[in-house]
Amino acid sequence: MRSVGVRELRQNASRYLREVKRGETVEVTERGEPIARLVPIPEESTYERLMAEGRIRPGKGSLLDLGPPLEPEPGERPLSEILEEMRADER
Repeated sequence: MRSVGVRELRQNASRYLREVKRGETVEVTERGEPIARLVPIPEESTYERLMAEGRIRPGKGSLLDLGPPLEPEPGERPLSEILEEMRADER
């Protein structure tokens, strides 16, 4: 982490902001004492972006409220059985 005094920051703000933009953290000092930190803004996660765009909504209720799993159609195998086989094949 780079440390810079208030006067130096004021005189060369663009230079230090470019460093922050590249991912560096800059600590600002006044008379040798840290008073602030310039840090890059974290990247927004896909979840946060989709929420902000209104493309997804937070879930309501609990997954426990879904009830028991559906029974397979006659003549079909349960999904859990198929998954067990697939996992065994991967080992």
